Amino acid sequence: MRKRRVSEGICEVDCIDGPRAAEARAALPSEEESRAIAEAIKVLAHSGRLRVLRALEGRELCVCDLAHVLGISLSGTSAQLKELRRLGAVEFRTQGKLAYYRIADPFWLELTYTVSEKLHGAVSS
Repeated sequence: MRKRRVSEGICEVDCIDGPRAAEARAALPSEEESRAIAEAIKVLAHSGRLRVLRALEGRELCVCDLAHVLGISLSGTSAQLKELRRLGAVEFRTQGKLAYYRIADPFWLELTYTVSEKLHGAVSS
């Protein structure tokens, strides 16, 4: 068995700093909130849904146009939109037999840009 080493980011001794640990524990979200956050991140952890958000930025598109822009099927596009609706990221209106989608909460779109900026910064560093 290999000895743990501080140089590998592992403590060599088991020592708890009670006040710091208590402060950190108090700052944690509840298990329920943590699960909700993880579920929201899972929805965004799909390249198709990220592309849907970017395609809808500043515009409204019907599902047919969106499928064409993304190069995926209508059913595939609808599945991505369903998840984004559940998250509250997009909303739609109907006009006759067409469904037009738009960004409902710009936070989710902004999040994609924030992550993209961080990734590009990490790559160029």
